[in-house]
Amino acid sequence: MHGRTHPLLVAFASVVFFFLLGPLVIIIGASLSDSSFLTFPPRGLTLHWYQNIFDISAFKRTMVTSFSLAVGGTALSMLIGIPAAYALARHRVDLPKFLGNVYVLPILIPEIVLGFSLMKSLATGLGLPITLSLLIGHALLVLPYCVRVVGASLNSFDFSIEEAAVSLGCPRWRAFFTVVLPNIRAGIIAGFILAFITSLNDVSVSIFLTGPGVSTLPIQLLAHMEQFFDPTIASVSVLLMGVTVAVMAVVERTLGLTFLTK
Repeated sequence: MHGRTHPLLVAFASVVFFFLLGPLVIIIGASLSDSSFLTFPPRGLTLHWYQNIFDISAFKRTMVTSFSLAVGGTALSMLIGIPAAYALARHRVDLPKFLGNVYVLPILIPEIVLGFSLMKSLATGLGLPITLSLLIGHALLVLPYCVRVVGASLNSFDFSIEEAAVSLGCPRWRAFFTVVLPNIRAGIIAGFILAFITSLNDVSVSIFLTGPGVSTLPIQLLAHMEQFFDPTIASVSVLLMGVTVAVMAVVERTLGLTFLTK
């Protein structure tokens, strides 16, 4: 027989769920308010503020920029991170141990420090265009997620399978693409999701690299808050949450959530 769950455990779990879901409920409720200022609970319900997002040209422009940077930065970090993770896992004995820690420095260093250093080195020092600086900055920011998540899949991969393919006449580069990559697909997808969401919602690094005519959606949201305090702020937040949920739903639909544990 299963014992009864202790009431204190149930109460603690309820508090945790309320702590996690409470702010989301407040934001969703505030985004549907028919008042001209951000308030909760809403006095009436309307979808006007969601339409207002697409009526403001700055939001539409920065939305395209944010999604382009998220996809481009994540793709660039994958191009660097997958070979790096492969080398760290495949040659873990030969390579120095500290090398693996180098790739996690962007998440160990405070993002404000990272953003300022990127501004000084890329935008000011090298004089790179704003868009290119943002792309490099986002790729560097999410690189640790790609290396760590893909590396976790490679650490459980049996490299003798790759060696068997090579011994049968398959070129090593071809064995990498036809044997290794399909077996670590779960890790690649998981790393892409984490990196994409992190890049899409980044503020600390982007705020140092944006400039005239080029901004991201979270930065534009902050600029909007300086002049207006209407429910459009909550509507954009709900939209970003919806994108995150949609990405996870697509993954769950196509692969199943169990792929993260394989």
